[in-house]
Amino acid sequence: MKKLLIYFITISILGSCNKVLNKKPTDFVDVTNYYSSEAELNLALTGVYDVLGNEYLYGSGLWYQMGICTDEGFYNYSSNAYSAPMFYQYDYTNPYVTGIWQQCYIGIERANLLIANIDKPAMDDTRRNVILGEALFLRAYYYFLLVTNYGDVPLKITPNTDVNTVNIPRTPMKEVYDQILTDMKDAESKVNTITTVGNTSRITKTAVQGILARVCLKMAGYPLNDTEKYKDALQWADKVVAGNEHALLTTYDATLTNSAYSQIFINESRDVYDIKECIWEADFYMNDNNTAYFEASKLGTMNLGCNNLDTGYAGSNIKTSLRLYNLYGAGDARRDWNICPFSFTSTATSATRVNASASNIIGREMGKWRRYYEKLAPPKQQYYNGTNFPILRYADVLLMQAEAENEVNGATAKAYNAINQVRRRGYKVPTNATSATADLASGISQIQFRQAIMDERARELCYEGLRKADLIRWGTFNTVLANMTTEINNSNASATNKSRWTLGFMTASASTKFLLLPIPSLEININKAMEQNPGW
Repeated sequence: MKKLLIYFITISILGSCNKVLNKKPTDFVDVTNYYSSEAELNLALTGVYDVLGNEYLYGSGLWYQMGICTDEGFYNYSSNAYSAPMFYQYDYTNPYVTGIWQQCYIGIERANLLIANIDKPAMDDTRRNVILGEALFLRAYYYFLLVTNYGDVPLKITPNTDVNTVNIPRTPMKEVYDQILTDMKDAESKVNTITTVGNTSRITKTAVQGILARVCLKMAGYPLNDTEKYKDALQWADKVVAGNEHALLTTYDATLTNSAYSQIFINESRDVYDIKECIWEADFYMNDNNTAYFEASKLGTMNLGCNNLDTGYAGSNIKTSLRLYNLYGAGDARRDWNICPFSFTSTATSATRVNASASNIIGREMGKWRRYYEKLAPPKQQYYNGTNFPILRYADVLLMQAEAENEVNGATAKAYNAINQVRRRGYKVPTNATSATADLASGISQIQFRQAIMDERARELCYEGLRKADLIRWGTFNTVLANMTTEINNSNASATNKSRWTLGFMTASASTKFLLLPIPSLEININKAMEQNPGW
């Protein structure tokens, strides 16, 4: 599954240690002797990409540890030990709070080194610019993850030259966003098209354009509230659509599934690149029986609990919300894919499906990625697989286009067309034909259309690590989480589960401090110019 072979390159900078050492080290790459060929630039670029697959980013942290517990679902505890980030039970010492911060800055430093040395080798300038464009974008993307999660963060766009320079103050987020936009716009003119690249692992023009739309929508909402950025978001989403390189997946393998929507996620588990629907993915790999190097993910291993290694060992950790289930209309095929209508009764040697009862909704599990579709030969690794993570899909671009168009011009025909394409695919009707069943009601107000977009993003993009950031930028995070507490308490869940499942929602809804992660303790202790986020 890995188009980008991962190389671990350790680049060390010697300072005062040279006075002590009397022998030149031979077990690392000296930055002064590296970046001397096109091949070395590409290896360094691979190191910049590598961070995406880390456990603390798309391996698990962004979508699971720090992404569960919104109105789309919640974490299911099997004990009364509640200390976990999925329940908003964390502080500035939590390893995932630290891990996201550290890994993003590792990616940024690798990108800075590559950018600083991009002109070093003699090579074709067109290929050099492609490498530069991808590095610029990735640096900007890591900063986007940082500023989204932590607010003001230190901005560094040159490599470290002195290991003793650690007291770096936080840069106002507006300045960080300005640098993100500068880097991404520069990258958009340099990188290849996805048709040229042929897979979803690399940064391409439409990936840059689509993420720029996401960045601008975030800037238009909380906390910057720069509503002029809706116009920019619309322009970038329009570029993706007008490029005609992408379209919603509308075909499927009937021997595997019964809808094109579910085929997207089956493909991600089966080593199938779909460059039409999936614009950019975090690429993971695991070979049969794990006898060689693997870059592994946990996607699909925390739902549909199963003890059988042939079917695919998984925990029963991600439960759905009643609100998400009830958002789907009759005939929407996405519901019973995203929210699995069965569970497994399993042993180490067998697994049997058990259909969920009609009254058991809140106890159902997330089913978006299912381990029994993986092509790995059994026995499968516990809690790890090679399923790719969708960072950006074309459906997301269409919904961003509809949202931005509504904010700029109201609920126009263009906005309706974008959202209805997504809805029609969900209802298994042609995306280019009107449908009384699937299409959004005509003639609604801008405010009503805004709510329709909020709901449609939940239906289409649930469990893809986007919901928390959406709720925060819309300014609805605390209210929505408070409503989840009410929903669970009014449900038919057991008293024990009500107590477990409402804990995170009650904790987060009562404080605005959870709109940002705390600055990690390690950074606070080392960087004397660093200040902690409010409430932490």
